[in-house]
Amino acid sequence: MNELDRSLMLALNFDGGSFMDAIMWFASGIPNWIPLYLLVLYLFWRNYGWKYMLWALLFVGAGVGICDQICNLFKDNVPYLRPTHTESLLPYLHTVNDYYGGLMGTVSGHASTSFCVFLFTSLAMHRKWFTWMMLVYMLLTTYSRIYLGVHFPFQILFGLILGMVVSLLMWYIFSKLNDRYHWAVPRTNADIGVGESSGTGH
Repeated sequence: MNELDRSLMLALNFDGGSFMDAIMWFASGIPNWIPLYLLVLYLFWRNYGWKYMLWALLFVGAGVGICDQICNLFKDNVPYLRPTHTESLLPYLHTVNDYYGGLMGTVSGHASTSFCVFLFTSLAMHRKWFTWMMLVYMLLTTYSRIYLGVHFPFQILFGLILGMVVSLLMWYIFSKLNDRYHWAVPRTNADIGVGESSGTGH
């Protein structure tokens, strides 16, 4: 697995020039996505009302928190060095702004949390265009970690799997509670998008 991971890393990590560096550096910064998160909250409120928005925020926030803690648990207890701390790879790696990350990168927190946000919000919004928008966000965030040289592809993969499992668990609980308490109040006159019918988010 290590040899395959190293080969994939060297194939996917490259010097894309200053413009690509700037894009990937931006994509890797979690606070830089705050405007997108605010837009997502607005869209939930506009399509389904404030109760649905607040409960969705609570559940996706819980999912992100769970992912982050599990990632830290793996990084503290399962040794898997980041590429930037793998001495034999350093001469071949492209890094940006002298950023090397922590010592261990066993499971990527960026990958797990961004996938959790992507999958949960896509299931909750139930709009194709919204899913594509969040998919671009997730792919940029996860690939940026490889581009910056701070995660191996398998570390990203482990993060994606974790994010999927946690988000599906959060969505299962959320959808069951929504069925019971009817948080979603579809407002067809306020729908965003063209030619897509309103739904209850499940």
